[in-house]
Amino acid sequence: MTKGFMRLHTSEAGFSLLELLASTAIGLVVIGSALSTFKDASSLNSAASNMADASMNVRGGINYLVSDLSRAGRLIPTGGISIPSGGSAGIIARPSPPGSSYTFNNTTQTTLPAVTTGQSKGATVDGSPTDMVTILTIDPILDACLGGPMLVQPFGTGGNVPVLAVDGSTFNVGTNNGCLVSNGGGGWLAGNPSGGQPAVQAGDLLLFTQTSGQNAIQTVTKVVGTTVSFEAAPYDPFNFNQRNATSGSIKQILGAALTVQRVLMYTYFVTPVSGEPHLMRQLNFGTAQALAGVVEDLQLTYDMVDGNINPTDVTDLPVTIGSNTFSANQIRKVNVHIGVRSESMNMKTHDYLRTHVSTVVSLRSLAFVDRYK
Repeated sequence: MTKGFMRLHTSEAGFSLLELLASTAIGLVVIGSALSTFKDASSLNSAASNMADASMNVRGGINYLVSDLSRAGRLIPTGGISIPSGGSAGIIARPSPPGSSYTFNNTTQTTLPAVTTGQSKGATVDGSPTDMVTILTIDPILDACLGGPMLVQPFGTGGNVPVLAVDGSTFNVGTNNGCLVSNGGGGWLAGNPSGGQPAVQAGDLLLFTQTSGQNAIQTVTKVVGTTVSFEAAPYDPFNFNQRNATSGSIKQILGAALTVQRVLMYTYFVTPVSGEPHLMRQLNFGTAQALAGVVEDLQLTYDMVDGNINPTDVTDLPVTIGSNTFSANQIRKVNVHIGVRSESMNMKTHDYLRTHVSTVVSLRSLAFVDRYK
């Protein structure tokens, strides 16, 4: 009897090619979906970071500008500060972007207003010019330290008090000068408890005013001990120290007691820094400081008052509208528009993210009048 045997059949061939291709395709779809999700998340994170960067830039820049504009004209004489003018007067330099040499108008104007406009005087970005503005205000810290403007006596006055030289080229603060003391090393410092008051030093602007209201501005060129000097150009970058000018110089107000205060001049403009346009803030003729980047747009317009037509959105001054000529002394509001972009491109769009901010600033020292005064 023949016995049969049962054979157990097993296969070692593995997956077929069709099965392998199907599983690979499914795996690629899953991986691709995961990568797409990750890329979208990274792009969203990049966009949020870029937008935050651009927003932080514009906030930083506009906060300084708005703050300085709000203080424009503080204790600046009505009508502005007298500047050297007339046939014998030379040009007066204005702080400007690198490569530019703008001037203040002392040919047809005899005063420097609290706000000097500058349409299209900043850098051109993507084919569009940007604006510039110069702002004047009286230093509140030094005034507060002194308890008000310092009184300077004419030459020949005794008593070791602040005295102006006979030609106005220097003045000595003396020893009876409130909180002002010499630091013994060539500086003139405010001795306030915090020690935070900066020295009056070369490059500062001092405003001298008679009781009648006549005034003149001079540039500090040197401070030695308690003596402050006002040398002429080239030591004076502005060329305010023109004592031989026909009008508007210190010589026209000598011979009487004067008050003296420090003037702060801030100039804002857009200029390239390391190839990228930045918003700059310059104090007097010092080194300009970058406030915000990358700034692609700075546009300033001005609202005026004359009690009649009160024009708005004026781009530059002085300007004649109809039969009325408006000067910068009639500015009451400034309309500010700043546009910035992110420093890096968005991963998804391969373009920069941009944001714009617009605001209106009332020049409180020009717009509001104390009717009880």
